[in-house]
Amino acid sequence: MELIYTREPFPTHVKKSIFLAGPTPRKRTTPSWRIPGAIKILEELGYDGHVFIPENRDGPREEDINNQEYKHQIAWERIGLNRADLIVFWVPRNLTTMPAFTTNVEFGLWVRSGKIVYGAPPDLPRNKYLELTADRQDVPRFQTLKDTLDFAVSYIGGGAERNGGECDIPLHIWNAKSFQLWYEGLKTAGNILEGAEVLWCSRKNAKGSFVYRWILQARIFIASENRFKTSEFDFALSRTDTSATVLWQEAFNPLNTKIVLVKEFRPSGRTPDGFIHELPSGSSPQWWLTPEEIALEEIKEETGKEFEKCRLVAHGSRQVAGTFSAHHTHLFSIRLKPEEIEYFETNARNRTVFGNIAEGEQTSLEVKTLGEIIETRLLDWSTVGMIMQTILEGR
Repeated sequence: MELIYTREPFPTHVKKSIFLAGPTPRKRTTPSWRIPGAIKILEELGYDGHVFIPENRDGPREEDINNQEYKHQIAWERIGLNRADLIVFWVPRNLTTMPAFTTNVEFGLWVRSGKIVYGAPPDLPRNKYLELTADRQDVPRFQTLKDTLDFAVSYIGGGAERNGGECDIPLHIWNAKSFQLWYEGLKTAGNILEGAEVLWCSRKNAKGSFVYRWILQARIFIASENRFKTSEFDFALSRTDTSATVLWQEAFNPLNTKIVLVKEFRPSGRTPDGFIHELPSGSSPQWWLTPEEIALEEIKEETGKEFEKCRLVAHGSRQVAGTFSAHHTHLFSIRLKPEEIEYFETNARNRTVFGNIAEGEQTSLEVKTLGEIIETRLLDWSTVGMIMQTILEGR
């Protein structure tokens, strides 16, 4: 275990890291809960990573909030909180000696980060709001420091080796398949991640164990241009890759080719009718599923129709909005038989409802010709491109 105290340099190689957040003694007469208490518990638990401690190595001291040292402390804490694989909030609030006013702010900033655990002795003053907020965000919560740290060590597990700029990527983002796919592409191009700050992430599942989307403010060295790319307006954003399938019936005149579409309301829709019109498509929190398996699952969920895997024709994967998101869509197609196109047309006329209703997804079907798709402008450019790619390769 390696201890990093306030304003000390952060490591350039990490495997696991914990930030001990919470109230800090301002006088030497007030005992610290971190030293030796928390550190001793971590030793007993066999923790062998880095611990970021927002206290002076030589003990508590009163600081002038107007001096440069205090400003450096704030900057150090911001970096440490961002880099930490897990932030442990232990809040033994005492309104006289450790009022934890700064802790309130930090807790509010990080409670939705997906990487905090909260602990506090029961029935302390002014902690109820933090406890209710923790519960609302599914933050694990404990009443002893031992239990809080025991969870932290178990959560981090074996960690993951990171070097240089990689140390700025906390474990839950680092382990996300979507991040590794993005990072692999960056390295393959010969570029280097020099540093990053996690601006936001979205997690799914009851306890937030699956990272769905993330946004980084990244500093990247572009090898082919021999320069750094860093801008407050440029973000690295990604999500899970998706699979989409063109269900189509070919016609002699390409404009008469029939395409099965899924109509669904999405808040981001800016179409004339307010709905999104797209191919059967989506992703899965089950990261082990193949793109083909996801494609077939989405067809079944959004159209009610099942197909055998051998019917799928693969057209490769591409980014669908490269200046916005790093994720790819894996494109497939299935040529429809007469009775199959009739199934889709019948359900479109009947306005049959499909989708995952329990999660708020409600879809209906449309069957449009390529000519109608081009004329109505209800589909986004990427979807039109996927349809055109399929028709071009299929003729």
